[in-house]
Amino acid sequence: MTTTVPVARIVTIETPSLGDRSYLAHDGEVAVVVDPQRDIDRFVEAARTAGVRITHVFETHIHNDYVSGGLALARATGALYVVPAGDEVEFDRTPADDGSRFDTGHLAVTALATPGHTPHHLAYALSEDGGPPLAVFTGGSMLFGAVGRSDLIGPDRTDELTRAQYRSVRRLAAELPDETAVLPTHGFGSFCSATPTSGDSSTVADERDKNIALTTADEDTFVDAVLAGLAAYPRYYAHMGPANRHGAAPFRLDAPRPLDPADLRASIDAGEWVVDLRSRRVFARHHIAGTISVELGENFATLLGWTKPWETPLTLVGDSAEQVRDAQRELVRIGIDELTGAAVGTVDQLAGNATSSYPTAGFADLAQVLDRDGVVVLDVRRPDEWESGHLAGAVHIPFWELEGRLEDVPGGEVWVHCAGGFRAAISASMLDRAGRKVVHVDDDWSRAADLGLPMAD
Repeated sequence: MTTTVPVARIVTIETPSLGDRSYLAHDGEVAVVVDPQRDIDRFVEAARTAGVRITHVFETHIHNDYVSGGLALARATGALYVVPAGDEVEFDRTPADDGSRFDTGHLAVTALATPGHTPHHLAYALSEDGGPPLAVFTGGSMLFGAVGRSDLIGPDRTDELTRAQYRSVRRLAAELPDETAVLPTHGFGSFCSATPTSGDSSTVADERDKNIALTTADEDTFVDAVLAGLAAYPRYYAHMGPANRHGAAPFRLDAPRPLDPADLRASIDAGEWVVDLRSRRVFARHHIAGTISVELGENFATLLGWTKPWETPLTLVGDSAEQVRDAQRELVRIGIDELTGAAVGTVDQLAGNATSSYPTAGFADLAQVLDRDGVVVLDVRRPDEWESGHLAGAVHIPFWELEGRLEDVPGGEVWVHCAGGFRAAISASMLDRAGRKVVHVDDDWSRAADLGLPMAD
């Protein structure tokens, strides 16, 4: 999705599947890009549509939640690639320190040191024709009502970086005019946010009233609150920083090798991940035995990257080549470039006689069977979700651990749930692949309490 913000001609390029935003700011002739995602064709097209030339590409930090397209975009357009000077990278770049200023056309971009989310994090203040800052690109520092998480570098630096984050957000509020538009990269569903964000737009004045770093007077209290809010984050994050320090190659969306039913069966039998992109409910009714359901939806890449063992080969199955291509675009954003292949067609065309199915249900259905012998309730939510409330007698295995802990699931008919159905669908398909009798609870978690299902103390 691409929207235009009415501030100094700034185009916001959203990646809702990862919860991030990137930006293209221009003066009608030249443009700068901030924190571009891997699929740089979107930025090239935004510049073409605006009739401008990209002269600078800025990174606020070395990202941990996606593979950057910054290096490829700079090389493709001849732009300067500006990266915080303190970050060690394996490519030529234009380093930026606190106070570094970059002028292009009528625009000026000034770097502001804002460590916290990462040690060398920078924000970039944008002004036009020598005027005051019109906008500040805050990356993972000042988010809408929140701050970027400070534990991605390592546990030994979390306290230090959380304190730095507090001071960085307060610096921005102290030095920038109230009317300055706040334009963060994270905070729209990204797990890079330390606490939930609020709103869809903001200014420095707005943040004074709602940002946790500005409404909490005491630094120690802020640190305690932020650390208490840090939940599990996707395990593929471990691969993003190294990829970005090395410098990612240009993204490609080459059509994967087409696979026939025999190829698919060989991949399944070899223990590879053969992922069906179709609706999770369609999958439950009828699917190729041994495949895994990861519906091509808003959280597709995040949840697939979180669940699949990183080095396990991947094959995609879908209704059309377009569906596979859309999935590829999502996957290259987190560095999954290589596929064993892909298969397109109906289940019956691709599976032969090797099909499977399992029922779907709601929490109302679960309430009817809770007292039956042999019913196992499996909760696959994150640990913080489990600790905030769960069904009495349920077994808890986070969805990304399930494949390696199948033996920990008690015998019986497994009713698996999460908070909305997506993660439970992945988990149900893994249990089905392992030969377990499973029911996918595809329902909203709030319904469990509304129905009076017994909760643990």
